[in-house]
Order: sequence, then structure tokens, then C-alpha cells
Amino acid sequence: MINKLFEKLSEFDQVEAIALGGSRSGENYDEKSDYDVYVYITAPIEEETRRALLADYCRYMEIGNHYWEYEDNCVLNNGIDIDILYRDLDEFCDGVASVVERFEAHNGYTTCMWHNLLTCKIICDKYGRLRNAKERFSVPYPEELRNNIIKRNTALLYSAMPAYSLQLKKANGRNDRVSVVHRTAAFLESYFDVIFALNKQTHPGEKRLIELCRNNCTLLPERFEENLDRLFDDMLTHSDRLTEDLNTIISALRSVLTRKT
Repeated sequence: MINKLFEKLSEFDQVEAIALGGSRSGENYDEKSDYDVYVYITAPIEEETRRALLADYCRYMEIGNHYWEYEDNCVLNNGIDIDILYRDLDEFCDGVASVVERFEAHNGYTTCMWHNLLTCKIICDKYGRLRNAKERFSVPYPEELRNNIIKRNTALLYSAMPAYSLQLKKANGRNDRVSVVHRTAAFLESYFDVIFALNKQTHPGEKRLIELCRNNCTLLPERFEENLDRLFDDMLTHSDRLTEDLNTIISALRSVLTRKT
């Protein structure tokens, strides 16, 4: 069924390439894993045209969502979720180039789109441009990028005036639990961005990060998992320990950064 859908999508003149991402692009998936599909287009495909096509394969559809990227979020007839994201290949490559070739760091998740490109499985590539993009960006992790990510995100973690750790301590002092959760999430975004950069690993996204760090990163802060577990346990139930937990995580991170090679 999914292959037939890919075939039908590729028949649109506006579609120049289709790629499969997420767990379905590799070997670590099961029959219930979602589909993340990236459709690279040269011009928009009308929503009603897409709806008519997807109606043959999906029992539920939300067409034209734009909460993150422009996408159709659906449930296939077999009950598996499918997210179809529509992209301009030139714009996407320029975003990847800003990171890989111009060494621009973000507030967390810096290398996610680079990772997405490198790990995607190409389903259709009419003109070979997606394959060329994969080849263009299949390069060693740039040292300047690594340094920029670490510099920007460690400042956000603990050294700049608006550092997340300082915001967290203030929010905890006010017993503002919503703010504590919000700032903890931001803290972790920068924390994992630093760890993946430190290990010259592209950032895989938002899922299974502890497991992926354990499996793929040789430079990890001391008691990496233990310290994170303590933070999660204490965040809302033992708030008096929050400052100590943050200081422990930061100290361990700063220590491993001194061993950077």
C-alpha cells in the first residue's frame, strides 16, 4: 500500500523527489512504526488534489497543517500514522548549508536537518538532485561548527545572563511549575546539542536521546543518565533539590568539555 502511494505521489509533475525518514529509513522499526515522508516539490500541489489521492490510502486526514513544516498528517487504512512533509529542495539545502558550510549554530537541534538528509532513504529522485545533495553534505563534521555549537549552547546553559539554569532557579524559587517545565525543556535542548556536537554526531531529533547518546557517544558527562534521572525525579516532587541537580549536570558537562579532542 505504501509503495503504491509513493508511486502515485511521484506522478505529480511538481514532485521531484521523495524520501523516507525516521526509523522507517533504517532497520530499527517494526510494523507499527510511523512513516515520515519528505516530498520535495517545485511548485505547490493543490490541497484538494492531495486529499483526493490520500483518501484512497488513509482513514483519517488533516491536510495542510503548518504547525512546524507544511504537511499532511494522516492515519493509513492499516492504522499507522503517516506524516507527509512538503519541501522546496533548494530552500532545504540552503538551511543545511548554513550549518554544514557556514557553521551557524542554533539554540538546540542545530544539526537535525543535516541528520535528516544524511539518513533519509530516497524513494524517488527524478533529476538526481536529492542524491547530489546527500553527496554534497556527506562530509566530516566541521570543527568550526562543533566549536560554535558548544560555545553558543553552553552560554545558554550556564554562562550568559539569560542562561536557562539561572531562569530555572528563579522559576523554582517562585514555585512556578509551568516555567520550570518550560525552561527544563529548553535546557535539555541545548544540553543535548552540546553533547552531540562534542562527539561529532549529527543530532537525531527529539526521540530516544539518552539511548542514542549511550550507544553513539564516547564522550559523555560522568553519571550522565543518573544525573538526568535525578533531575526528572526532583523537578516537581523535590524542588528543593533542583539547584543541586542542575549544578551537578553542569559541572559534569564542563568537566567532559575539558577533555574535548
